[in-house]
Amino acid sequence: MAGKPRPMSQIKQLLRLHRQGCSIKAIARTLSISKNTVKSYLVKLQTASFNTEELLILEDPVLESRFHSGNPAYKDPRYIHLKGKLEYFSKELKRVGVTKKLLWEEYIASFPQGYAYSQFCFHLHQQLVARKPTSVLTHEPADKLFVDFAGKQISYTDRQTGEIIHCQLFVACLPFSDYAFAIAVPSQTVSDFLYALSRCLEAIGGVPKVLVPDNLKAAIIKADRYEPEVNRSLEDFANHYGMAVVPARAAKPRDKGLVENQVKLLYTRVYAKLRNRIFFDLATLNEAISEKVREHNQTRMQNKNYCREERYLAAEKPLLSALPPKPFELKYYAEAKVASNGHVSLLKHFYSVPYSLIGSRVKVIYTRTMVYIYAQGKQVGIHLRSYSGGYSSTKEHLSSQNQAWLNRSPEYYLERARYKSEELHRLFELVFQQDRYPEQLYRTCDGLLRLSRNTDPEKFSRVCRVAIENRICSYKSIQKILENNMAIHLEEESPEQSLPVHTNIRGKEYYTQSTINF
Repeated sequence: MAGKPRPMSQIKQLLRLHRQGCSIKAIARTLSISKNTVKSYLVKLQTASFNTEELLILEDPVLESRFHSGNPAYKDPRYIHLKGKLEYFSKELKRVGVTKKLLWEEYIASFPQGYAYSQFCFHLHQQLVARKPTSVLTHEPADKLFVDFAGKQISYTDRQTGEIIHCQLFVACLPFSDYAFAIAVPSQTVSDFLYALSRCLEAIGGVPKVLVPDNLKAAIIKADRYEPEVNRSLEDFANHYGMAVVPARAAKPRDKGLVENQVKLLYTRVYAKLRNRIFFDLATLNEAISEKVREHNQTRMQNKNYCREERYLAAEKPLLSALPPKPFELKYYAEAKVASNGHVSLLKHFYSVPYSLIGSRVKVIYTRTMVYIYAQGKQVGIHLRSYSGGYSSTKEHLSSQNQAWLNRSPEYYLERARYKSEELHRLFELVFQQDRYPEQLYRTCDGLLRLSRNTDPEKFSRVCRVAIENRICSYKSIQKILENNMAIHLEEESPEQSLPVHTNIRGKEYYTQSTINF
């Protein structure tokens, strides 16, 4: 059975680690995927002569059409057998005189088709390393950025209501120089977390190679010691800035011990020093936090003849990667079915796609300002995002019939009437002089054009003249004139003859005379 495909955001992480010179084994351990899966993607990268830089800037649906997710990791029966005995081997090694060689001889005797000695030692070593992780870590400059939220909240006061509004304090640390950054944000949501992270990268003036977040919900969807599920938005953020994401292990604070220590220091050097000050907005609070963090970075470190800022500026900042030219926009993902009108629905608004895709499913990536639509690995639509109900349509996406419908206007109908006859053109001018809804006028014109197609041209011209003279603009009235052959009678009858002619007419002199006589 085929395994679940890997998300393209994770494949971009794979490509970045490969470009940084990481081995297949290291990439597999970092991303918690099998070495075979890593190999399969790297083989495709080489055999198809793909350009890594070009692949990294592609949107996920386009990249998915270039790469196809490989099969799940092969489950070797030898490893399944050995995995059940690793606990036993670990305990036996603690006994006097027991060596790996002796354990392997006993293992291969009971399971002849098992691993060779080198592989046996490798898996056993992995078990021992997991049990006894090293407590001494060496960090390279511009290599990692540790991020976390402080456990205690910080607050400001609403000037109008006096309400105390609690905020979260985002803390980041470059482990090589121990250079710190902190900013208060309203919450730990994905948008606030990524905003704080972007402000952090702007403050340090560059991008490190690896981002190491804690297992907070904004960064990790599902915490797991071996296969943490990274939030897709965070992976998009890391891909935009050119970083790899390597989450800290769950319940392992020593994986990010320096940022944990920074939080403790900031309790003293920020929280305590600001405890007697009252702030009335978030911006003022962040200005004070920035000032105290700067003082913290400029304070001499214990047993060191330099401060954090000096070490950062001298040895770390020049090695950071450059910031991207465009700011990051949070992306959201959705799948939709193209309706019969050639549009897809997204948050109560409808966006057009080529009408040939009617009935098929498409992938939608949208940001705060834009909507991108993909089908079969190709971008088929791009629209400005709208927050009101309605339709966003591109004429090229619609069928010829729908395009004609969108092209309707008074000028469109007047031009068509001029092509038919001068009388019909004058009648259409009279129609558009009415103060009515344009859609009603367009339908009247459509009806008159149909009558012109189904009627003798000379007869229809006569009807148009009668309608113009009597200012008749109704489609139904003109249709009845045609059906009853009233055009000849109405045209021959002059306006004066329509009134009775007689001599019994009293003028104003009659009434004046009558008034005097009375």
